[in-house]
Amino acid sequence: MDNQAKSALVTGASTGIGRACVAKFAAEGWRVFASVRKASDGEALKAEFGDSIVPLIFDVTDGPAIARAATEVRAALGGRTLGALVNNAGIAVAGPLMHLPIEEMEKQMDVNVTGQLRVVQAFAPLLGADRSLNGGPGRIVNMSSVAGFSAAPFLTPYACSKFALEAFTQGLRRELMPYSIDVVAINPGPIATPIWDKAETVDPEQYAGTDYINPIRRLVNYMLERGRTGLPPSAVAEAVWRAVTASRPALNTIVTPEPVMQWVLGILPKRMTDRIIARRLGLTPEALEKTGQ
Repeated sequence: MDNQAKSALVTGASTGIGRACVAKFAAEGWRVFASVRKASDGEALKAEFGDSIVPLIFDVTDGPAIARAATEVRAALGGRTLGALVNNAGIAVAGPLMHLPIEEMEKQMDVNVTGQLRVVQAFAPLLGADRSLNGGPGRIVNMSSVAGFSAAPFLTPYACSKFALEAFTQGLRRELMPYSIDVVAINPGPIATPIWDKAETVDPEQYAGTDYINPIRRLVNYMLERGRTGLPPSAVAEAVWRAVTASRPALNTIVTPEPVMQWVLGILPKRMTDRIIARRLGLTPEALEKTGQ
């Protein structure tokens, strides 16, 4: 990849993986356009990582704000291409599909999938689809998940968005081949980030009175524990850096503290995996009878 431009846009940059990506690119001497939703978060990034950080204020669901940011970045680049776009912004919605409010699924897909499309449409010209710009083509790195390969009960809305992002990544890569803009995905497993603590995640008690309440409580506690003891966000940032700078990056890079488990789950027959998960969470007819529900 031509790194002459040495500039990257990272969405969802205020915390977690996005913030770690900003830190990595800044440490490598790149100028970083960091998208945040609050001006104070942008100021904090600039104060910590220096003048190479250019905050952009937009939410990935706000098309006009994204368009304004793209105009700002184009002006800042002065006729050169953008080196990389890291589509990191995302949320995690959870809940049993039989009882999930429809608007929660719509929100999940709007942020994690349609939001990425809005950003790509605004910034792909700057990555080289606008052939009037100088410099080599940029690269797009989409923040997927191991949930893009396997859907856990009650985390299905999140998994749906990541399965969709895998298709988005594959199709976009093929569509952008005429411009030599490569598109790859990073697939984190348990990472110590705030995503599972945010308001978008499931409140188990809203499903009290359903057959799922006890399995949901078990899963939420399990996910919180895994998230808080997972790999640091910097491990994902290192994978993103390699995906941006390698001459031929992997199409998917799994970053997980549990590589053996991920491999085993990938090769087991799906019906067997279903039974293992059901027993662990209490999603069996026998477990339901014991609860007296």
